[in-house]
Amino acid sequence: MKIWIVQDRLRSGGTERQTVLLARAFTDAGHATTVVTFRPGGVLATTLATLPHRALQPFDTGLNWFAPGLVRYARPASPDVVLCMGRMANCHAGRLARALPSTIVVGTLRTGKPLPGPFRRSLHHVAHVVANSAESADLLTRAHGVPAERVSVIHNALVFPPAPAGDPKRDEAVRSRQGAGPGTRVLLCVGMLRPEKNQRALIEIAAGLGETPPWQLWLAGEGSARAGCEALADRLGVADRVRFLGFQADPTPLYRAADVAVLASRAESLSNFLIEAQAHGLPAVAYAAGGVAECIQDGVTGRVVPPGDTGTFRAALRGYLESDALRADAGQEARRFARAAFDPRRQAQAYLALFARLRRQR
Repeated sequence: MKIWIVQDRLRSGGTERQTVLLARAFTDAGHATTVVTFRPGGVLATTLATLPHRALQPFDTGLNWFAPGLVRYARPASPDVVLCMGRMANCHAGRLARALPSTIVVGTLRTGKPLPGPFRRSLHHVAHVVANSAESADLLTRAHGVPAERVSVIHNALVFPPAPAGDPKRDEAVRSRQGAGPGTRVLLCVGMLRPEKNQRALIEIAAGLGETPPWQLWLAGEGSARAGCEALADRLGVADRVRFLGFQADPTPLYRAADVAVLASRAESLSNFLIEAQAHGLPAVAYAAGGVAECIQDGVTGRVVPPGDTGTFRAALRGYLESDALRADAGQEARRFARAAFDPRRQAQAYLALFARLRRQR
């Protein structure tokens, strides 16, 4: 098959990482795959060095929605399948479906944010919609009127899977560089620092943990909310225990160095971070948002907490911090669960099987 994957820009988010993973998997499976982005550049653009990549904007206008020449370029290329990833790409999915009647155009829902009008309209023109969680699939049918037979659930895959054989010991060198001693409990959150990711809540929760056991909160990522988070940590008197680690091209060393994964996001279809952290043996504590409950086995691999319930979140977190046995048992179950449920080979095969079925139905 000739497959296009359309994305507005290859920034550092979870959807963009899934785009790169799928492009590689489809290519490895023998399919001619091209990644088409609206904007050039982005921190993940260099990871496509060996794969076909076309940016529509000749220079970066800074406009995520601007896709000049998208249809004009698509018509002569005549892809068999177009997979739209991210909100902005899905805003153009309906236009692509109308302009390319012989092409299978597949939309996706991978966000907990409100959908723009063009995205909502496109849902009714594409051949199929892939949701990355059952929660999102239910939203498509219940709130947006997409027939259930035109919706599939394909979960995110592990972008940074741990080595299949054996599990490395905790990375003490990484901890030492951040000033975390052997007894320090490291809480980790990896994700773009945006208001909806709500890292501010994590700082507030951690600040209420007290002095014992000693802890650090590591926030890996960049974004518009960073300055506000830094100011909050300073105001709460915990700036010496909150580490802002910036963008991480590969957060694997952080997973190997941390003790507990934490997430307070308000808009989360399915969390790549929680999946990856658990695959590396970290128990997780997270607010319930979108499909979060689908990537944690509540009470087994971690805890899913009602949104905004800081007391319950802090109590759950304290249990893992204070009990080595509880943390180890949950981490072992988390490793087993995440590696089995979010295997990247399974995800790629599910997409390719869907594309083949939709082509047969034409």
